[in-house]
Amino acid sequence: MNNILTAFERIVLVYPDISFTLYSNQQELLNLRAGSLRQRIVDVFGKKLSQDLLPVDVNTGLCKITGFVGKPESARKKGVHDYFFVNGRFMKHSYFHKAVVGAYERLVPEGMQAPYFLYFDVAPSNIDVNIHPTKTEIKFEYEQDIFQVLAAAVKDALGKFCGTPTIVFDTEGRPDIPVFDPRRDAIQMPPVHYNPSYNPFNTGHGNTSSVTSGASSQSEKMFMPVPEPTAPSIFPDEELPPLISEKSPEHYQYKGRYIMTAVKSGLMIIDQHRADFRIKYEQCLQRMKRQQSETQKLLFPEVIQFSPSETVMMQRFLPDMCAMGFDVSDLGGGSFAVNGVPADIGGVDPFLLLRNIVADATERGTSSSGEMHAALALSMARNIAIDYGQVLTNEEMEAVVNELFACSNVNYTPDGKAVLCILPQYDIEQLLG
Repeated sequence: MNNILTAFERIVLVYPDISFTLYSNQQELLNLRAGSLRQRIVDVFGKKLSQDLLPVDVNTGLCKITGFVGKPESARKKGVHDYFFVNGRFMKHSYFHKAVVGAYERLVPEGMQAPYFLYFDVAPSNIDVNIHPTKTEIKFEYEQDIFQVLAAAVKDALGKFCGTPTIVFDTEGRPDIPVFDPRRDAIQMPPVHYNPSYNPFNTGHGNTSSVTSGASSQSEKMFMPVPEPTAPSIFPDEELPPLISEKSPEHYQYKGRYIMTAVKSGLMIIDQHRADFRIKYEQCLQRMKRQQSETQKLLFPEVIQFSPSETVMMQRFLPDMCAMGFDVSDLGGGSFAVNGVPADIGGVDPFLLLRNIVADATERGTSSSGEMHAALALSMARNIAIDYGQVLTNEEMEAVVNELFACSNVNYTPDGKAVLCILPQYDIEQLLG
């Protein structure tokens, strides 16, 4: 079904002047009316995209490029709609993709991308469509020249329609603020009181005025270290693995990325994001098994629009998402109402989280129930795990270490990356010997 929907999207975007209807198991999934290209894009990918589309139109002796690119604020990491078409044929072109992405340099955060729908009209004699069995990769005769034309066209579209808006201040009802006149409004310096006999090197209190003494006591109170409460251990000592039971209770966070702690055999270094990724992954799987999760209701539900392929994946994941704490209802036509979110996702944007989960699942192409559970837990955990650069207290680092060693696999993330390493004491002594 995903393959059918992908092919369907590529066809309908080439022929916006033709009506299309898509059925699956006698159920109508899409009914697209004939219209303009912008209307077709909106009908397929949602009304919200309409306000983010910027027109591109350039005609040179080499080629003609038309279509739309997204505004910088429409950029996102996952599930980006990026389409190239040449002479009515869908194509993939990594070189031209760099031209589009480069036009957004310093306009969008690193790792994020804006959508684009770009159509090339080129003389058939200047392209070769037989360089790949799927016919999706095409070789252009004047690639470097077209690259420059494409980059300039996208930058021109961004420059025309993404200018800085003029700020207009509403002056109605503003307070009357008098203008400062230095000749009329003389400024009096505030009096300064001090003790001329005060000696900071004298430890005695005889030469200190009452005001100074009060300030000193106040300063001592302000800078006196307050003992931090010790967080209780999550797991009893007898249940902890030997390695973690021998670790130091104090931890050090290195460059907002690694948790470093002393153990009996040397120095243990833990990647904080990967460790929390493993922890959240196993917690998500347990929730789906128990079918019990706390849900935080939203005051104002929000509607999210998905593409046809994303809608199919969203419908398949809906029961498992509800088991993880999401309250989502299918409104039909690719629209879903988000009424509640998991109570423990912290400061993560729940709507962006949903989009990332669906985009990850669509890319993986899951089929069986077990694969669906694993894919959902994987995407959920990756998006809510502690990020790099997040400053952690000693108690938070202690909790991460304890919860990691309670997992079924402490060495690797669900996608196979190393979580921790130990620098042996012998190696440390050799380095400093």
